Amino acid sequence: MGDVLAGIHATWEFESDALVIRFERGNRNTPKLFSALRERRVPHEALASVTLTPGKRGTVVLHAVPRPGADPLMEAAAGQLKEACDPYRLVLPADRETLAEYYRDELRALLPRDAVHPGDPGDPGDAGDGGDGGDGGGGDVERDAVVVTPTDGFLVAAPTGPQSFKTYDGRASFDGTSEIAFRWSWTGASSEKWKAGDQTFSVRELSGVEWRSPEILDGYLRLVPRDGAPRPAQPDRDPASVVFGLGLGPVHESLPFAAAVLAAIRGKDRAPVAVPAGAARRDPGVVAERIRHLGDLHRAGLVTDEEFSAKKAELLAEL
Repeated sequence: MGDVLAGIHATWEFESDALVIRFERGNRNTPKLFSALRERRVPHEALASVTLTPGKRGTVVLHAVPRPGADPLMEAAAGQLKEACDPYRLVLPADRETLAEYYRDELRALLPRDAVHPGDPGDPGDAGDGGDGGDGGGGDVERDAVVVTPTDGFLVAAPTGPQSFKTYDGRASFDGTSEIAFRWSWTGASSEKWKAGDQTFSVRELSGVEWRSPEILDGYLRLVPRDGAPRPAQPDRDPASVVFGLGLGPVHESLPFAAAVLAAIRGKDRAPVAVPAGAARRDPGVVAERIRHLGDLHRAGLVTDEEFSAKKAELLAEL
């Protein structure tokens, strides 16, 4: 389509295969999360529905609802974003409602066949236009007669590059690809964290990320180890977590961080385990760990029997 629709705090550009959302910067009234995100490219297959509803104070709201599993940012948010911070909402003056209806219909026509079109036969009504940005679960999401199938992997890119932010009990940093580090502060970290020392985690050691908004009491970011070992019940005592508080770990810093880590974890899960040609002999413990991870991928159905056998043989040849 190539057209552009400018709203309050954001602009939607309609490309032939994607919706490109560009956020306003430099305006103090723009949510900080939008300024941090800058731009998002959302393929049509990543969307479940598009709705148009009345807004507040003489506005209307176009809302593109992502499919479950399509966007690492919304998966990490898990319904905790305030409505005004939902990056998939475009607020427009009410006098542009007719134009908004046109673009809603144009975009709907490009969505996957199982996308939800509120008002269509068999649809229960407004599907998910409440500000939480979509469902987060793993199975099909059923709304009466309409079933929205979760995507097979993320379709919207997570924020890229190294990231870092300060928390109540330390500082969290991510190199953007493979390693997360927690460095404890002298004043905020619990005795349990001090005893454990500063922590470094490989993305391959993790199965997920838990993010509880700093705008909610006792907010935190917690890494979920792949080994499933017992963890302290309280995040402030868990060396695999950082806790927010007193304005630290704000949404616009900690949520993109969580999304980037989550996307890296899912990316490692789906990537084949490769061994560089001519690699030097490895430590047996390292090889054993890589074989264990390869076995996890095989059991999860992410590598075939043939790939598993071939990669295992390559790893054993490194000993």
